[in-house]
Amino acid sequence: MDEPAVEPISYTRRLADLAAEHPDEIAVVLARIDGDEDVITWEELDKRSNQIARRFLSQGLGLGDRVAIGLRNSIELLLVSLATWKVGATPVPLRWDLPEWERTRVLEVIDPKVHVDGDSLEWLQATEQLDDSPVPDAVAPQTHGICSSGSTGSPKVVLIERPGTWDASIGQPFPTEWMDIPRPQVVMTPGPMYHTNGFHTLYNLIAGDRLVVLEKFDAARIVDLVERHKVTTITATSTMLQRIADLPGVDDRDWSSISWVLQGAAVIAPSLVHRWIELIGADRFFMSYGMTEGLGLTALRADEWLAHPGTTGRGYRETQIRILGPDGQVLPPGEIGDIYLKSPSTGLYRYLGGGERQPATADGFSTGGDLGHLDEEGFLYIADRRVDMIVTGGANVYPAEVESALIDHPDIADIVVVGLLDDEWGRRVHAIIEPADKANPPPVDDVVAYAKTKLASYKVPKTVEFVDAIPRSEATKVSRAALIAERGG
Repeated sequence: MDEPAVEPISYTRRLADLAAEHPDEIAVVLARIDGDEDVITWEELDKRSNQIARRFLSQGLGLGDRVAIGLRNSIELLLVSLATWKVGATPVPLRWDLPEWERTRVLEVIDPKVHVDGDSLEWLQATEQLDDSPVPDAVAPQTHGICSSGSTGSPKVVLIERPGTWDASIGQPFPTEWMDIPRPQVVMTPGPMYHTNGFHTLYNLIAGDRLVVLEKFDAARIVDLVERHKVTTITATSTMLQRIADLPGVDDRDWSSISWVLQGAAVIAPSLVHRWIELIGADRFFMSYGMTEGLGLTALRADEWLAHPGTTGRGYRETQIRILGPDGQVLPPGEIGDIYLKSPSTGLYRYLGGGERQPATADGFSTGGDLGHLDEEGFLYIADRRVDMIVTGGANVYPAEVESALIDHPDIADIVVVGLLDDEWGRRVHAIIEPADKANPPPVDDVVAYAKTKLASYKVPKTVEFVDAIPRSEATKVSRAALIAERGG
């Protein structure tokens, strides 16, 4: 059912309306690392963000300025983001745990008027003494920025060129094209809010949904919170979903409150799709493919995936898809090329620091550098990122395909595949494996033999390495470039 039309209003007005309508209802639950929970009501959320906004105004923060927010998931992070919007400025969350040299580089790119980090907690608490009445209404010209190291490792900040106004389309439940979703939702934020998926739950909050935010990802804690707070939706990466699904006894837990779960960010292993179908049903599990720049989005429900295994779906909400060859020609179904997308949001971004925009065609299709193909029905299949592709002995190997094949090995907990320099092959396929039992990793010959049952011979890892843990960020991302550099290039 379509939402009634609502004229765009500022985030300031929207939050004030929610506070007036539901003053004593809980807006946010924060699940702290120590096991306790902090809660804040709609009225408290509005008043506290007004107080912080007044502090910002006293610092000269205003329309179009940027606030760098180096806080881990917390009530303070939410309040600072809302306060930033209220003065017409743009929040840019960044990793709170960056080493000093890297934080300095990122801040140079963001060029913030104000930087809020762990050292700011004292003055943030002191704002409780300030006037909590509304500040003058303002609309941020850009909604937010997201930091990324990109493919090169150099700082990249994507600034979203949309005004900070709310209407009924903002914070819409993802599956509304398939089914009606009861509102308000109870939305879980399992990963860090400096990542796109995490920060976007703030738009669910603006839409009137309750958030259940984890200070730090914890698979077992997530299941407990789903049961206790009747969580209705989770958006998570494949790695997060794998760790939840691997929990002992997870099949016997109460998943009845869940309306939908969305997987995004990276290709998902077929076995994991089937696992989540077992947990919650094919009609409640969704998959998507897109990028921070908002070039477009593909999506599908698990029952569609069963008919098209391995796909990331078709164009979602007016997204069009093209597969282009090296000369810009449109490739037919089945042929791998560069994925180009076009949607109403295409082009509504820019890079801070003068970075070049993503390649685009004359008629408005853009690419994020991923490779894939379409089938005859228009379903998209991702091969990998072009920069991650391994050319070994003249043949192309996509790390994501090798990872997807090997993650089903019962003795492998996590895996990353990279291409390392090799005198004979140019680059060899190298598997970095986190074993399920750290003390008893599987024999290398067993891993190779398993790979041969699922992959063409030239895709099978030529070398295998075991590590205690894959070095993933809180958002479960991994830097292949860093892993390659550590191993000699």
